[in-house]
Amino acid sequence: MAEHVQDNAEREEDDYGLDPRLVQSIREAIDAGNAPAIDTLMEPLHAADIADVLEQIDPDERRDLVRLWSKGFDGDILSELDEAIREDVIEALPHEVLTEAVRELDSDDVVDLIEDLEEPVQERILDALEVSDRVAVEQSLTYPEYSAGRLMQREVVTAPEYWTVGEAIDFLRNAKELPDQFYHVILVDPRWHPVGYVTLGKLLSSKRAVKLTEITEDSFRTIGVMDEEGDVAYAFNQYHLISAPVVDEDGRLAGVITIDDAMAVLDEEHEEDILRLAGVGEGSLSDSVIETTQQRIPWLAVNLVTAIVASFVIAQFEDVIARVVALAVLMPIVASMGGNAGTQALTVAVRAIATRDLTGSNLWRVVRREVLVGVVNGIVFALVMGAVGWLWFGSSWIGAVLAAAMVINLVVAGLAGILVPVALERAGVDPALGSGAFVTTVTDVVGFFAFLGLAALVLL
Repeated sequence: MAEHVQDNAEREEDDYGLDPRLVQSIREAIDAGNAPAIDTLMEPLHAADIADVLEQIDPDERRDLVRLWSKGFDGDILSELDEAIREDVIEALPHEVLTEAVRELDSDDVVDLIEDLEEPVQERILDALEVSDRVAVEQSLTYPEYSAGRLMQREVVTAPEYWTVGEAIDFLRNAKELPDQFYHVILVDPRWHPVGYVTLGKLLSSKRAVKLTEITEDSFRTIGVMDEEGDVAYAFNQYHLISAPVVDEDGRLAGVITIDDAMAVLDEEHEEDILRLAGVGEGSLSDSVIETTQQRIPWLAVNLVTAIVASFVIAQFEDVIARVVALAVLMPIVASMGGNAGTQALTVAVRAIATRDLTGSNLWRVVRREVLVGVVNGIVFALVMGAVGWLWFGSSWIGAVLAAAMVINLVVAGLAGILVPVALERAGVDPALGSGAFVTTVTDVVGFFAFLGLAALVLL
């Protein structure tokens, strides 16, 4: 029975993500130049898994795989590829394969595919499109990066607001081309202003004579082409939207954004926040050594400066440390606890700012909470470390100083973890970008100053 459960668990694990043995088999087939074997191994894979294969193998193997299996490529694979290797794959694809692949994609996917590519590669993809599709993509590229105009797709299903259910169904059945995926029929007035939308479920379950305006959804709202894509993702998440029409400056329908694109933006923003909190920019596993180094050096330099500041504080108490060596042993504990507490508060604050849960109306309530949390945590760990300091070095004064410094630093850590990202956000700086370095500086400086300053006052 246990073996049966284990076998099922292994099969379920293989259903999610790539089996390393499969990747190894693909590599062996590439080395052997065995195109039929590659076709057999790759054919069952989802586009996202194929993209993962391309990202996990070496650049030389990637080029050989593209050459040996070029006819298996489709537009979905190109859309799933990491931006760091997308251009290399596109350049390696034969023109006819690339043409067929990009023509399968909706306009928003084509825009996402080419917007970060070099101009010659962009032109190669644009040349592969039908004239009407190329015009739509080029128009989308005129909108600012990270705007709704870049995010939207031009393929929209519309109906006049005076139509009935029967007329709409007949239109859909007779249409020569419809988007591969759509969730609403958007109702428009004679001036092409969207006035509502109807879900496909409501459309199919209503009588033919029912007016479309009678079955519109209450969730209807429009998005401006110039709106930030972060605001769009927030609206989808906040109001549980499935799709939303995008309108131009005159309120006319320009396109539609669907939930998959909005959630992709939300996922990207969360990923960027995590990477920026760690000071590693927007790097990926496909980046070269030079690119990765360039991304990390700036924040390592900032951390070096903050470390020098903390060391300068320590230097002011050289005499105290020289007389009481125990202080040198214990002071990293105070700074480390403060740093961890500050990171906890900082992470919560950055996430709350991103989701717009932390605003001016509740800021001081959150600050009071963090101060109280810092006090409680400080007292708990002050009692523990006070006892440790006393027992370790046989001095009740050292234990008392350590305990007091712990309370002070944990309270300050909670304050800094909230106020630093809020201050950066109000200054127009991404709070995920520099908060970590500033909060660490505050907790290190305050921790060392509180511990060594109290020691100077009490022990000498």
